[in-house]
Parts: sequence; structure tokens; C-alpha cells
Amino acid sequence: MKKVYFIIYDMGAGHRSTANALKEVIEKRKLPWDIQVVEVFKEVFETTTNHYIYNELILKKKWAKMINDPLLVPLFRLVIKLRHSVWRNLLRKYWREHQPDLVVSLLPLVNRVLYESLQAELPETPFVTSITDFADCPPNFWIEPQEQFLICPSQRAVQQAQSFGYPEQRIFRTSGVVIHPRFNQPVTGDRSFERQRLGLDPNLPTGLVIFGSHGSKEMIEIAERLEKSSLNLQLIFICGRNEKLAQDLRNIPSRFPKYVEGFTKQIPHYMHLCDFFIGKPGSVGISEAIAMNLPVITECNNITTLFQERASADWLADNGFGIVVENFRDINKAVAELIEPENFSRYWSNVKAYNNQAVFEVVDTLERILESSLPVAVSPQVDTSNQLSSTV
Repeated sequence: MKKVYFIIYDMGAGHRSTANALKEVIEKRKLPWDIQVVEVFKEVFETTTNHYIYNELILKKKWAKMINDPLLVPLFRLVIKLRHSVWRNLLRKYWREHQPDLVVSLLPLVNRVLYESLQAELPETPFVTSITDFADCPPNFWIEPQEQFLICPSQRAVQQAQSFGYPEQRIFRTSGVVIHPRFNQPVTGDRSFERQRLGLDPNLPTGLVIFGSHGSKEMIEIAERLEKSSLNLQLIFICGRNEKLAQDLRNIPSRFPKYVEGFTKQIPHYMHLCDFFIGKPGSVGISEAIAMNLPVITECNNITTLFQERASADWLADNGFGIVVENFRDINKAVAELIEPENFSRYWSNVKAYNNQAVFEVVDTLERILESSLPVAVSPQVDTSNQLSSTV
């Protein structure tokens, strides 16, 4: 039985959802692996301060400027640097006690200390970073100049890895970011009947509004702006664990039908009832929507959009999967443009043609790495002076 460790943190829901998706595929294939999902900050570093700042302030209250500010991210990097030796020792002790056969990082920023601790304690154990954004945010957000394997969800990420000097045999390209396999499965049920059951019109264009598992106050702005428009549509709002947001949305008077849901595991069901998606440019969220054949409207700017999510907006626009607005103040115009029949047909055809098989491809890759004869410590000839300087 091979011991495979997925390393995550619970800052946002994407890292854990990625681990759970991979774990489900592994279990269904009955691979002889003992899977452990490790929340490294809580379980090894024994701290949750970063979780509160990110989940409660940056995501829920939309204080994105805190993380986008030119001082905050360098400050966080400085903290990581100052804690490097302590965290390295804690991780060495953890690896020594647990003896993993493969370590897979599904999170950014701490991959150097993860790799160095593993090499110091278990040098024959391969280390993999599976990138869950559509691109790295240099320098050294995801991609570190070290002897490891990289799983890249886009050609842009592949090119970034190559720019760091990674050889071809250490880079694995997937068809997108990992999403849960249930988003690849057909959803049964009569859409008209299910819409009526929720108090919705069976024939109106229907949008799904989601801003991650913690919601966002921007959902209220979107509701109010569309309420004041002349558009004939209806909306489903998924607010996650933000109960106050759900209640506020229910209390907003509305001229069109709407349905407000809190935390739910039935996202594919609600996507099945909708025609398009509105939300932040999180790589997992928009990929789930596209897998369910929903064209996407999202926002991208230098103030409220998290820097690691800007590559998702670029990817969306480049592939014609939807509309990117600079600010959700333009949501009325974007929805009007999207649902215009000729435009909608084009966007829908593009998302329909896209086939994201990343969750299966990553598991295939991990099998290859576990079975590979590649020595773990063979240098990929990484050039540490050739770090990317562009921003995402």
C-alpha cells in the first residue's frame, strides 16, 4: 500500500476540493494507495491566523486590496522566510513519523520548505506540485527552482516551468484545472419542473451567481443592478456558508423570480437549471461552470481581483468561454450581451466543445511518477537566475 499525501490549506475552498476530487477518483479506481489530506498550516505548523485573514476578510468581506497591495504579499513572503527553519524542522519530524511514498502539493507559497524538508528526511520520495491556478504568479508563487515534478493546467504554466529550466520529463500538462468528477457526469431531471419547484419561471433565461464557499457582498450589488435593469431574466444565488448574505439577498425586493440557497453540495444540480454563470474568476469555480456548459461572466481588475485569479480571466476570454468585465458595475451590459441569441449560441458552443479531464489526468500522472524509474534527485538543470518577472 503506497502512502500518498496531498498537502493543502483551507484558505478558500479550492485546495481541499481538489484533494477530495483526486481522492474520489483514486478510490473508484481501487488503486492500492493510502490517501492522506494534510492541512499543513493547522496540522503541522499549528497556526490558523492566515485562514482568518483570507477567508473572513479577503474573501467574505471582499477586502482584496489587502492581498493585492504591494506591501502585503512581500510581508507574507517575509513571514514564510523567517519561519522557514522552524517549519522545515516541523515538516522533517512529520515526514519521519509518517513515511510517505509520494507527496503532492496542492497549494502555493510554501513549496520550497515542503520540498527541502522532504529531501532532507526522505530523499527518495518524489515531490509533486500540482498547480491549481491557470498560471504561476512570479516569482515563486507556485513554481520553485528545485528538483521536483510539476503538473500544469495550461500551456502558459508549461511555458513558465520551461522558463525556470524544468526539463520535459518533469512537466506534465493537463487539459485544465482539477474539478470534481461529478461535473463531468450528466445531470438528469426536468429543468422546467425543477425551476418551477423553486418558484422560478421555466422559460426565463436563468443565471447562477456564486462567489465561492464564503460568498461575497458583490452578490448584493449584482442583484441590485440587475433589478434596476430592463432585462427579463431570473437568478439563483448560492451563498455558501455566509448566512447573513443569504438572508440579505432574500430580503431584497425583486421584480423577477429568484432563489437563494446557502451552503449546498448540489452545485451540479443548480448548474443544470441555469443558462449562464456569474462569479469571481476562481479557477475551480469557472471550470466547474464551463464543464456544465455554462458561459461565464466574471470580473478582472487590479483592485478587487486577487492577483492569482487574473490568469483565469485571461484564459476565459482567450478561449471565448464568456465575458470579462473590468467591474461588476457593468453587469447589466454584460448580461445583455451574453444572452443575445447569436452571442449566446457562440459562447455556448465554445464551452460545450471543451473537455476537462484533468482530475483523471492528474491521477494518471501520479501513477506514472510512483512507477517511474526516474531518480528523484536528478537535477532538472533549473536556472535560479531565470525567474519570471511578469505579473499575472
